[in-house]
Amino acid sequence: MKTPELVVVGTSLGGLRALQILLGAMPKTFARPIVVVQHRGRGLDGALAGLLAESCPLPVCEPEDKDVLVGGRVYVAPGDYHLLIEPGSIALSTEGAVQHARPSIDVLFESAADAYGDGVLAVVLTGASSDGAAGVAEVKRQGGRVIVEDPRTAESRMMPASAIAAANVDYVLPLEAIAGQVVALCANVEPSRG
Repeated sequence: MKTPELVVVGTSLGGLRALQILLGAMPKTFARPIVVVQHRGRGLDGALAGLLAESCPLPVCEPEDKDVLVGGRVYVAPGDYHLLIEPGSIALSTEGAVQHARPSIDVLFESAADAYGDGVLAVVLTGASSDGAAGVAEVKRQGGRVIVEDPRTAESRMMPASAIAAANVDYVLPLEAIAGQVVALCANVEPSRG
């Protein structure tokens, strides 16, 4: 299988803690771009990226429209904007909410699959909606891989359970094991399957 070129992460309720654990465990040498959608209300611009930067060894930012994707950097969707992936760059959109959310995980995952095909690694964490399920199905349809937080250990199990129901995901892992799996896959090493 192709080594992932891009990591996309979606989360909602309970996501701040989950992202702090996931991103905090990433090595400083991680060389792929990581793009994150966390559902949140308006008016919190910059706050989420700042909080994540405190625990993440990689640079964390809220991108501008048409920013170039750079390896080893974490991009957090700005509040009230969809974040789409284009080949080599990011696009922001204010189109209507999807699954009652803007930013939408489905929009991120589906655009990443369209741009990078089997080079996408999608990660679904805790959340209280089914946003991300259609995106997971599209990532799998285009040959990418999917890691889902084990619903039994997620703060909110609905989003992981919806993702698992939507497609034959590659790994279902406890939160603490996900960073290691991401690193191993991006290094083209296959550790034991979860």
